[in-house]
Amino acid sequence: MSYSVMRRNQFAADVCCRKGSRNALQELYNPTQSEFSSASVLHQGRRDQVAESCRAHSASSRKRRVLTPGDLKHLVVDEEHELIYCYVPKVACTNWKRVMMVLTGHGKYRDPMEIPSNEAHVPSNLKYLNQYSIAEINHRLKSYLKFLFVREPFERLVSAYRNKFTLKYNSSFHRRFGTKIVRRYRKNATQEALLNGADVKFREFAEYLVDPATQRDGPLNEHWQTVYQLCHPCHIHYDLVGKYETLEEDSNYVLRLAGVGESVRFPTYAKSTRTTDSMTAQFFSNISSQQHSQLFQLYKLDFLMFNYSTPSYLRLD
Repeated sequence: MSYSVMRRNQFAADVCCRKGSRNALQELYNPTQSEFSSASVLHQGRRDQVAESCRAHSASSRKRRVLTPGDLKHLVVDEEHELIYCYVPKVACTNWKRVMMVLTGHGKYRDPMEIPSNEAHVPSNLKYLNQYSIAEINHRLKSYLKFLFVREPFERLVSAYRNKFTLKYNSSFHRRFGTKIVRRYRKNATQEALLNGADVKFREFAEYLVDPATQRDGPLNEHWQTVYQLCHPCHIHYDLVGKYETLEEDSNYVLRLAGVGESVRFPTYAKSTRTTDSMTAQFFSNISSQQHSQLFQLYKLDFLMFNYSTPSYLRLD
C-alpha cells in the first residue's frame, strides 16, 4: 500500500492557507521578520538534508517498499490542531506526549507536567495514525503539519542503554532483553545473571545490536531502533525536523505554528542525569573498533539524514 504524500514546497504559505489566511502565520507566531526568516531557512535546510539523503539511499538500494498501517504506530495525531508527531524514544518523547495529551484533551489538562510520565505512555491516551482507514491516513498525511524530533544517534543509543539496563526499576527490560544478551554473549555467566539479566555491559549490548541473529529476530526495540525505521522520513515528508540539541526553541516553534504558543509551553526543566557527548565517548571507549564500525553502519542513515557529524571518538576500521 502506497501513501500519496505531498511535499510542501512553500511551507509557510501552506500553513497560512491551511489556517485560512495568508497572514495567519504572523498572527499565530508574530515574530520579527528576521526571526521568521532565520527559522524558515533553518527548517528548509533540515528538510533538504533529509530529502537529499533519501535520494542517495534510494539510488544505492535495491530494496523498494511501501508503508503499511503497522509502520505508522509511532505517529500521534491531533485532530483539532491538525498535527502529526512521530515520537522517537529517548528524544524528549515523554514530554512531547504530555504536550499532545494537553492539545487533544479538550481541557482535561492544562500543564503538561501535571501528567505523570507513565500516563503519557498509555497507548489509549493518544490517537495514532495506524488507527485510521487508508483514505483517512492519506488525507492527514497530505494536509496536517507533520513533525519529529531527532538526537545525535550514539548519544541516544547510550541514553537508552543507561535507562534500560543500568536502572534497577527496569526489570521488565532486564528479563526481556538482558537475559537473552547475557545468555548469548557472556562466557561463564552466573545463574543469577542468566536469571535476571540485570547487569548487561555496554560491550554486550553493542554485540547484541550488530549480531545478524538480532536482525533475524525482527525489528529492534523502539528505544534503540533507528529514526529512519521508526518514522520513515523517506516515505513521509515531515514539515519540521526538531533537534534535541535545540529542543525548547524548536518545540515552541512547532506550538506557535499550531496556533497554541500562547496557551501551551514545552516543559523546560533540564535533567541532571542527561546523557552527554563526553559520557557517550566514555562508553564507546570500552568497545572494540570493529563494534565502532558496525554500530556506525547500523545508524549511518540517521547520521546522514539529520546532519550529525561522525563523532571524533569513533574508531573506524
